Amino acid sequence: MNRAETHAPAHANSSGKPHWSRWKRPLTMLFFLMLIVLFATLAQRIEWNEVFDNLADFKVRTLIIASGLTLVSFLVYACFDLIGRTYIRQNLTWKQILPVGIISYAFNLNLSAWVGGIAMRYRLYSRLGVSKSNIAKILGLSLATNWFGYMVIAGAVFSSGLVRMPPGWKLSSSALQGVGVLLLLLSAGYLAACRFAKRREWAIRGIEIDLPSLRMAVLQLALGALNWSLMAAVIFTLLPGKLDYPLVLGVLLISAIAGVITHIPAGLGVLEAVFVALLQHEASRGSLVAGLLAYRAIYFILPLLIALVMYLLVEAKAKSLRISRKPK
Repeated sequence: MNRAETHAPAHANSSGKPHWSRWKRPLTMLFFLMLIVLFATLAQRIEWNEVFDNLADFKVRTLIIASGLTLVSFLVYACFDLIGRTYIRQNLTWKQILPVGIISYAFNLNLSAWVGGIAMRYRLYSRLGVSKSNIAKILGLSLATNWFGYMVIAGAVFSSGLVRMPPGWKLSSSALQGVGVLLLLLSAGYLAACRFAKRREWAIRGIEIDLPSLRMAVLQLALGALNWSLMAAVIFTLLPGKLDYPLVLGVLLISAIAGVITHIPAGLGVLEAVFVALLQHEASRGSLVAGLLAYRAIYFILPLLIALVMYLLVEAKAKSLRISRKPK
């Protein structure tokens, strides 16, 4: 909220809230109702017997490959926080940082960014003696790395024309290419700012933000793009073999934006709806849904269970340290 809003006269709104806030809740409820109708319609069009048959036909080798790619993806994401260690110039070891990144990512994917990305990081990093301002810097750099990598790889895929939008969609294929070009220009602007900007520091709500060096920005680009590529590789491994990897990657990138807009934890239903809508002319709906269900089990649910155990172990260790330090 800016100063103009905070100093608005009381008579502008008798409730003391902006006019749009009155409509925010009913419009949000309406939006979710529309999503429920959409998902129900989608579910009716799917041959669930085919879905279950495809799930039963998965080879152990395929599941092992998908699990291995998932492990690499989580390690890459945890490395976002390793960049943050350099960024805040605090003496933390990689053994301390990687578990925080893995736990945060698993909770983030399943329970929203507020739980995983923010609350979990604050709790775990505060136990390591990191100040709130430095935790905020690590969080900010991690978010920037994720979405900078997204912009670069999405810009390349969208502008190439590899993903064709179905007829009748509001966003045409040519418009998607335009979005890709815009993303590439924004990415180039970020790199240029990291290289040439004279002012390197800003303060937002008391939090100091330092513009990273060009070398660090390139590392952000590489890690962020690699993580999105690995996520697509997991899905590609589990979907029908006749689909091309660049196409799967492009659809994942489109579904990610849809998930952000809807604010549904784990993008539940959104991912499936986008993949079926864009790829149903390439493969059967049943095989697509089966692959995506397997993806959710391997990339979302299994890591969450592992991260929960890791978190409980961290809490138990911290509790034992507190007890041992109490004066007798």
